[in-house]
Amino acid sequence: MSYAQRVAARRRAVFLRRARRVAVIALAAATMLVAEVSLISQLVDRGEAAAVVREGAPEAPAALIPVPVIEQVEAADPPEGCAADAALRAKDPAALMKAFGGAAAMHAAVRAGDAPCVSLDDPALPWVVVNKQRPLDPIHYAPAELRVPPSHVTDASLRADVVDSFEQLVAEAANAGAGSLSLFSGYRSYDTQVSTYDSQVGARGQQKADALSARPGFSEHQLGLAADVVACGAAGCGTIYELGGTPQGEWLAQNSWRFGWIIRYEHGHTHATGYEPEPWHLRYIGPELAAVYHEGGYHSLEEFFGLPAAPDYR
Repeated sequence: MSYAQRVAARRRAVFLRRARRVAVIALAAATMLVAEVSLISQLVDRGEAAAVVREGAPEAPAALIPVPVIEQVEAADPPEGCAADAALRAKDPAALMKAFGGAAAMHAAVRAGDAPCVSLDDPALPWVVVNKQRPLDPIHYAPAELRVPPSHVTDASLRADVVDSFEQLVAEAANAGAGSLSLFSGYRSYDTQVSTYDSQVGARGQQKADALSARPGFSEHQLGLAADVVACGAAGCGTIYELGGTPQGEWLAQNSWRFGWIIRYEHGHTHATGYEPEPWHLRYIGPELAAVYHEGGYHSLEEFFGLPAAPDYR
Protein backbone atom coordinates (compact mmCIF):
# COMPACT_ATOMS: atom_id res chain seq x y z
CA MET A 1 0.00 0.00 0.00
CA SER A 2 1.39 3.37 -0.91
CA TYR A 3 1.84 6.23 1.50
CA ALA A 4 -1.05 8.15 -0.04
CA GLN A 5 -3.34 5.15 0.30
CA ARG A 6 -2.38 4.66 3.97
CA VAL A 7 -3.17 8.35 4.71
CA ALA A 8 -6.53 8.05 2.99
CA ALA A 9 -7.34 4.89 4.97
CA ARG A 10 -6.51 6.59 8.30
CA ARG A 11 -8.70 9.57 7.40
CA ARG A 12 -11.63 7.27 6.59
CA ALA A 13 -11.16 5.45 9.91
CA VAL A 14 -11.16 8.74 11.84
CA PHE A 15 -14.27 9.90 10.00
CA LEU A 16 -16.13 6.68 10.78
CA ARG A 17 -15.23 6.84 14.48
CA ARG A 18 -16.47 10.44 14.72
CA ALA A 19 -19.67 9.56 12.90
CA ARG A 20 -20.35 6.70 15.31
CA ARG A 21 -19.82 9.01 18.31
CA VAL A 22 -22.27 11.57 16.88
CA ALA A 23 -24.85 8.83 16.30
CA VAL A 24 -24.50 7.56 19.87
CA ILE A 25 -24.86 11.08 21.31
CA ALA A 26 -27.94 11.75 19.15
CA LEU A 27 -29.55 8.49 20.25
CA ALA A 28 -28.89 9.28 23.90
CA ALA A 29 -30.38 12.77 23.52
CA ALA A 30 -33.47 11.40 21.85
CA THR A 31 -33.90 8.82 24.61
CA MET A 32 -33.61 11.52 27.28
CA LEU A 33 -36.11 13.72 25.45
CA VAL A 34 -38.66 10.91 25.27
CA ALA A 35 -38.20 10.25 28.98
CA GLU A 36 -38.60 13.94 29.83
CA VAL A 37 -41.73 14.32 27.74
CA SER A 38 -43.17 11.21 29.38
CA LEU A 39 -42.41 12.59 32.84
CA ILE A 40 -43.97 15.95 32.07
CA SER A 41 -47.04 14.27 30.60
CA GLN A 42 -47.48 12.25 33.78
CA LEU A 43 -47.09 15.35 35.94
CA VAL A 44 -49.61 17.26 33.84
CA ASP A 45 -52.05 14.36 34.06
CA ARG A 46 -51.72 14.44 37.88
CA GLY A 47 -51.85 18.23 38.03
CA GLU A 48 -48.38 18.40 39.57
CA ALA A 49 -46.37 20.19 36.88
CA ALA A 50 -47.55 23.64 37.93
CA ALA A 51 -46.69 22.86 41.55
CA VAL A 52 -43.17 21.80 40.58
CA VAL A 53 -42.65 25.08 38.79
CA ARG A 54 -44.07 27.14 41.65
CA GLU A 55 -41.96 25.42 44.26
CA GLY A 56 -38.83 25.07 42.18
CA ALA A 57 -36.21 27.73 42.51
CA PRO A 58 -33.70 28.44 39.75
CA GLU A 59 -32.19 25.07 40.59
CA ALA A 60 -35.33 23.27 39.39
CA PRO A 61 -34.57 21.02 36.44
CA ALA A 62 -35.50 22.61 33.15
CA ALA A 63 -37.17 19.37 32.14
CA LEU A 64 -39.93 20.02 34.69
CA ILE A 65 -41.09 23.25 33.04
CA PRO A 66 -44.63 22.46 31.86
CA VAL A 67 -45.22 22.25 28.14
CA PRO A 68 -48.40 23.99 26.93
CA VAL A 69 -51.14 21.40 26.41
CA ILE A 70 -53.20 22.16 23.28
CA GLU A 71 -56.55 20.45 23.11
CA GLN A 72 -56.88 18.55 19.87
CA VAL A 73 -60.20 19.45 18.23
CA GLU A 74 -61.16 17.66 15.10
CA ALA A 75 -62.57 19.81 12.33
CA ALA A 76 -66.30 19.49 12.06
CA ASP A 77 -67.59 17.57 9.11
CA PRO A 78 -68.44 19.98 6.30
CA PRO A 79 -72.14 20.61 5.75
CA GLU A 80 -73.74 18.07 3.52
CA GLY A 81 -74.14 20.62 0.75
CA CYS A 82 -70.41 21.26 0.67
CA ALA A 83 -69.92 17.69 -0.47
CA ALA A 84 -72.11 18.35 -3.49
CA ASP A 85 -69.14 18.97 -5.75
CA ALA A 86 -71.11 18.57 -8.95
CA ALA A 87 -73.73 21.08 -7.82
CA LEU A 88 -71.05 23.55 -6.80
CA ARG A 89 -69.20 23.26 -10.07
CA ALA A 90 -72.41 23.54 -12.05
CA LYS A 91 -73.69 26.37 -9.82
CA ASP A 92 -76.96 24.43 -9.62
CA PRO A 93 -79.19 26.10 -6.98
CA ALA A 94 -81.74 23.28 -6.92
CA ALA A 95 -79.07 20.64 -6.36
CA LEU A 96 -77.42 22.67 -3.60
CA MET A 97 -80.69 23.11 -1.74
CA LYS A 98 -81.46 19.42 -2.14
CA ALA A 99 -78.07 18.54 -0.68
CA PHE A 100 -78.99 20.45 2.46
CA GLY A 101 -82.43 18.89 2.69
CA GLY A 102 -84.33 21.83 1.23
CA ALA A 103 -84.32 25.62 1.04
CA ALA A 104 -85.27 26.11 4.70
CA ALA A 105 -82.43 23.90 5.91
CA MET A 106 -79.91 25.58 3.63
CA HIS A 107 -81.06 29.02 4.77
CA ALA A 108 -80.72 28.02 8.42
CA ALA A 109 -77.22 26.67 7.79
CA VAL A 110 -76.15 29.87 6.01
CA ARG A 111 -77.46 32.07 8.85
CA ALA A 112 -75.67 29.89 11.40
CA GLY A 113 -72.40 30.09 9.48
CA ASP A 114 -72.44 26.34 8.86
CA ALA A 115 -72.53 26.48 5.06
CA PRO A 116 -69.25 28.00 3.84
CA CYS A 117 -69.74 26.47 0.42
CA VAL A 118 -72.97 28.42 -0.19
CA SER A 119 -71.56 31.67 -1.47
CA LEU A 120 -73.53 34.88 -1.04
CA ASP A 121 -71.05 36.64 -3.33
CA ASP A 122 -71.33 34.53 -6.50
CA PRO A 123 -73.38 36.56 -9.02
CA ALA A 124 -74.30 33.36 -10.87
CA LEU A 125 -76.38 32.17 -7.90
CA PRO A 126 -79.86 33.67 -7.39
CA TRP A 127 -79.34 34.37 -3.68
CA VAL A 128 -76.25 36.57 -4.17
CA VAL A 129 -76.39 39.67 -1.98
CA VAL A 130 -75.33 42.98 -3.49
CA ASN A 131 -75.55 46.17 -1.47
CA LYS A 132 -73.54 49.26 -0.58
CA GLN A 133 -70.95 47.17 1.22
CA ARG A 134 -70.99 44.14 -1.08
CA PRO A 135 -70.02 45.00 -4.68
CA LEU A 136 -70.26 42.55 -7.52
CA ASP A 137 -67.32 40.22 -7.95
CA PRO A 138 -66.09 40.54 -10.63
CA ILE A 139 -66.98 44.21 -10.78
CA HIS A 140 -67.79 44.05 -14.53
CA TYR A 141 -69.88 40.89 -14.27
CA ALA A 142 -72.48 40.25 -16.97
CA PRO A 143 -74.96 37.34 -17.16
CA ALA A 144 -74.21 34.63 -19.69
CA GLU A 145 -77.58 35.03 -21.43
CA LEU A 146 -80.22 37.75 -21.41
CA ARG A 147 -83.75 37.88 -22.80
CA VAL A 148 -86.31 40.62 -23.28
CA PRO A 149 -89.57 39.35 -21.72
CA PRO A 150 -92.82 39.75 -23.66
CA SER A 151 -94.20 42.03 -20.93
CA HIS A 152 -92.04 45.12 -21.34
CA VAL A 153 -92.40 48.80 -22.19
CA THR A 154 -88.75 49.35 -23.02
CA ASP A 155 -86.07 47.05 -24.42
CA ALA A 156 -85.18 46.01 -20.89
CA SER A 157 -83.91 42.48 -20.44
CA LEU A 158 -83.54 39.96 -17.62
CA ARG A 159 -81.36 36.95 -17.09
CA ALA A 160 -82.71 34.33 -19.43
CA ASP A 161 -83.46 31.75 -16.74
CA VAL A 162 -85.80 34.07 -14.79
CA VAL A 163 -87.90 35.42 -17.67
CA ASP A 164 -90.47 32.62 -17.42
CA SER A 165 -91.05 33.25 -13.73
CA PHE A 166 -91.50 36.97 -14.43
CA GLU A 167 -94.08 36.23 -17.12
CA GLN A 168 -95.92 33.86 -14.78
CA LEU A 169 -96.07 36.65 -12.20
CA VAL A 170 -97.44 39.12 -14.76
CA ALA A 171 -100.05 36.63 -15.99
CA GLU A 172 -101.21 35.75 -12.48
CA ALA A 173 -101.59 39.42 -11.52
CA ALA A 174 -103.87 39.93 -14.52
CA ASN A 175 -105.83 36.73 -13.81
CA ALA A 176 -106.33 37.82 -10.20
CA GLY A 177 -107.86 41.08 -11.39
CA ALA A 178 -104.99 43.24 -10.14
CA GLY A 179 -104.25 44.66 -13.56
CA SER A 180 -101.41 44.69 -16.06
CA LEU A 181 -97.71 44.88 -15.21
CA SER A 182 -94.72 45.51 -17.48
CA LEU A 183 -90.96 45.54 -17.14
CA PHE A 184 -89.56 49.04 -17.27
CA SER A 185 -85.92 48.42 -16.32
CA GLY A 186 -84.01 45.17 -15.92
CA TYR A 187 -80.38 44.35 -16.61
CA ARG A 188 -77.93 47.25 -16.66
CA SER A 189 -74.29 46.79 -17.55
CA TYR A 190 -71.56 48.37 -15.46
CA ASP A 191 -71.16 51.12 -18.07
CA THR A 192 -74.90 51.77 -18.15
CA GLN A 193 -74.93 52.07 -14.37
CA VAL A 194 -72.15 54.65 -14.64
CA SER A 195 -74.46 56.80 -16.76
CA THR A 196 -77.52 56.11 -14.58
CA TYR A 197 -75.73 57.02 -11.37
CA ASP A 198 -74.03 60.08 -12.82
CA SER A 199 -77.37 61.42 -14.05
CA GLN A 200 -78.84 61.03 -10.57
CA VAL A 201 -75.88 62.80 -9.01
CA GLY A 202 -76.21 65.61 -11.53
CA ALA A 203 -79.91 66.03 -10.81
CA ARG A 204 -80.00 65.49 -7.04
CA GLY A 205 -76.46 65.67 -5.64
CA GLN A 206 -74.47 62.69 -4.43
CA GLN A 207 -76.12 62.22 -1.03
CA LYS A 208 -79.65 62.00 -2.47
CA ALA A 209 -78.42 60.02 -5.45
CA ASP A 210 -76.93 57.40 -3.11
CA ALA A 211 -80.34 56.95 -1.49
CA LEU A 212 -81.97 56.20 -4.84
CA SER A 213 -79.36 54.80 -7.20
CA ALA A 214 -76.49 52.35 -6.73
CA ARG A 215 -72.96 53.29 -7.60
CA PRO A 216 -71.44 51.39 -10.53
CA GLY A 217 -70.53 47.86 -9.48
CA PHE A 218 -72.95 47.92 -6.54
CA SER A 219 -76.25 47.59 -8.42
CA GLU A 220 -78.53 44.55 -8.36
CA HIS A 221 -79.57 45.45 -11.88
CA GLN A 222 -76.16 44.33 -13.12
CA LEU A 223 -77.10 40.79 -12.02
CA GLY A 224 -80.03 40.61 -14.42
CA LEU A 225 -82.09 39.47 -11.41
CA ALA A 226 -83.73 42.82 -10.63
CA ALA A 227 -86.86 44.14 -12.31
CA ASP A 228 -88.36 47.62 -12.03
CA VAL A 229 -92.01 47.27 -13.00
CA VAL A 230 -94.80 49.67 -13.88
CA ALA A 231 -98.58 49.43 -13.77
CA CYS A 232 -100.36 49.64 -17.10
CA GLY A 233 -103.95 50.26 -18.08
CA ALA A 234 -106.15 51.45 -20.94
CA ALA A 235 -104.46 54.85 -20.87
CA GLY A 236 -100.98 53.33 -21.00
CA CYS A 237 -98.34 52.68 -18.38
CA GLY A 238 -97.45 54.86 -15.46
CA THR A 239 -94.02 55.54 -14.00
CA ILE A 240 -92.21 53.38 -11.49
CA TYR A 241 -92.87 56.03 -8.82
CA GLU A 242 -96.64 55.60 -9.25
CA LEU A 243 -96.73 51.83 -8.74
CA GLY A 244 -96.98 51.80 -4.96
CA GLY A 245 -100.53 53.13 -4.77
CA THR A 246 -101.98 50.86 -7.45
CA PRO A 247 -103.77 47.49 -7.23
CA GLN A 248 -100.77 46.03 -9.06
CA GLY A 249 -98.40 47.34 -6.40
CA GLU A 250 -100.52 45.93 -3.58
CA TRP A 251 -100.76 42.56 -5.33
CA LEU A 252 -96.99 42.42 -5.80
CA ALA A 253 -96.36 43.13 -2.12
CA GLN A 254 -98.55 40.17 -1.18
CA ASN A 255 -97.83 37.68 -3.96
CA SER A 256 -94.52 38.25 -5.75
CA TRP A 257 -92.76 35.73 -3.47
CA ARG A 258 -94.87 32.91 -4.93
CA PHE A 259 -92.95 33.29 -8.19
CA GLY A 260 -89.50 33.69 -6.66
CA TRP A 261 -89.47 37.49 -6.46
CA ILE A 262 -89.35 39.72 -3.38
CA ILE A 263 -89.78 43.44 -2.85
CA ARG A 264 -86.14 44.24 -2.21
CA TYR A 265 -86.44 47.71 -0.67
CA GLU A 266 -89.40 47.88 1.69
CA HIS A 267 -90.72 50.81 3.66
CA GLY A 268 -89.12 51.08 7.09
CA HIS A 269 -85.98 49.13 6.27
CA THR A 270 -83.72 51.76 4.75
CA HIS A 271 -81.40 51.32 7.75
CA ALA A 272 -80.62 47.79 6.52
CA THR A 273 -80.75 48.15 2.74
CA GLY A 274 -79.40 51.68 2.34
CA TYR A 275 -82.19 52.67 -0.05
CA GLU A 276 -85.46 54.46 0.25
CA PRO A 277 -88.58 52.31 -0.32
CA GLU A 278 -88.97 51.05 -3.89
CA PRO A 279 -92.19 49.05 -4.22
CA TRP A 280 -91.44 48.71 -7.93
CA HIS A 281 -88.06 47.01 -7.47
CA LEU A 282 -88.41 43.23 -7.57
CA ARG A 283 -85.51 40.92 -6.91
CA TYR A 284 -85.44 37.25 -7.94
CA ILE A 285 -84.07 34.76 -5.37
CA GLY A 286 -85.99 31.67 -6.52
CA PRO A 287 -89.41 30.35 -5.40
CA GLU A 288 -88.05 28.00 -2.71
CA LEU A 289 -86.03 30.64 -0.89
CA ALA A 290 -88.68 33.30 -1.50
CA ALA A 291 -91.18 31.07 0.32
CA VAL A 292 -88.79 30.80 3.30
CA TYR A 293 -88.31 34.58 3.16
CA HIS A 294 -92.07 35.23 3.17
CA GLU A 295 -92.95 32.66 5.81
CA GLY A 296 -90.17 33.90 8.08
CA GLY A 297 -91.46 37.47 7.92
CA TYR A 298 -88.21 38.91 6.61
CA HIS A 299 -87.98 42.36 5.03
CA SER A 300 -84.48 42.53 3.57
CA LEU A 301 -81.83 40.13 2.30
CA GLU A 302 -79.46 41.50 4.92
CA GLU A 303 -81.85 40.39 7.66
CA PHE A 304 -82.65 37.14 5.86
CA PHE A 305 -79.04 35.96 5.73
CA GLY A 306 -77.93 37.54 9.00
CA LEU A 307 -75.62 40.00 7.27
CA PRO A 308 -74.58 43.42 8.59
CA ALA A 309 -76.80 46.31 7.64
CA ALA A 310 -75.51 48.34 4.71
CA PRO A 311 -76.85 51.87 5.07
CA ASP A 312 -73.79 53.52 3.55
CA TYR A 313 -70.75 52.82 1.42
CA ARG A 314 -67.56 52.02 3.28
